[in-house]
Amino acid sequence: MVTENKNIPSTDLGGGVTRKVLSYSKNLMSVELYFKKGAIGAKHSHPHEQIGYVISGKLVYQEEGCEDKVLVTGDSYYVPPNAVHGIEVLEDTKLLDIFTPMREDFVK
Repeated sequence: MVTENKNIPSTDLGGGVTRKVLSYSKNLMSVELYFKKGAIGAKHSHPHEQIGYVISGKLVYQEEGCEDKVLVTGDSYYVPPNAVHGIEVLEDTKLLDIFTPMREDFVK
């Protein structure tokens, strides 16, 4: 699968958050997210493993049972399955999230 970003429509999730589902298979998915300054990625959990990479911007990463961490361009994070996590966005931020298995709820 080859995915040209320019051909993927953004999904407006509200609250200053948009999402683009990039390439994926049954076992793996890449997703680009854009958060406006002040946006909140509400705390949630899912059964998927997740790795996030900060393409640009600055945010506070929160995970239940862990100390909040300020992350900036070039930083990354790992979310284990079922961990409660979220973010507070300190400046306009673009993320690349990788999930395994893929998030079927993102393509329905």
